[in-house]
Amino acid sequence: MRKIVVTEFISIDGVFEDPGGSETFKYGGWTFKFDRGEEGDKFKYEELMQADTALLGRVTYQGFSEAWPSRTGEFADKLNSMAKYVVSTTLKEEDLTWNNSHLIKENIIEEISNLKKQPGSDIMVAGSGQLVNTLLEQNLVDQINLMVFPVVLGSGKKLFKEVDNEVNYRLVQVEQVGKDGILILVYKSDRGI
Repeated sequence: MRKIVVTEFISIDGVFEDPGGSETFKYGGWTFKFDRGEEGDKFKYEELMQADTALLGRVTYQGFSEAWPSRTGEFADKLNSMAKYVVSTTLKEEDLTWNNSHLIKENIIEEISNLKKQPGSDIMVAGSGQLVNTLLEQNLVDQINLMVFPVVLGSGKKLFKEVDNEVNYRLVQVEQVGKDGILILVYKSDRGI
């Protein structure tokens, strides 16, 4: 079975909103103030190369689809060519203009569970806070990769919301990268996947 890997840029106080500056958050682009170094770039590169599918919420999809199609290079080429599944009740199939994008509008948990059963590599979820919390609630997240930036933003959307059930993970990797002390934390599900 394929793994669902959630990957997030997050502040010390749990904010994940607009790390790249494409939204209207007052601290948008906050990750660019920090140097994640070659090690941080390598981690993000390897993370993407281990996936062949992106699972995205509407807001993240719209931001990515504006930024990535015009970019080139190995990282951009991989992201642009991989299958992208967008979870949205408001978008229509014709709204998905980014190459190889597909809409999941109904039976979301069933569709994602079926996606996990298909042959292939990791399914990567970036940003997409509402989707991440739904996946956590349904115990569908196999791995969480957090890149923790040394900043307290004090406001903004927090990644983790309340869930109705306890979801346990074990810390399998801790690495400090870049000259600014960014932490990479990798957690794997206790389900043993």
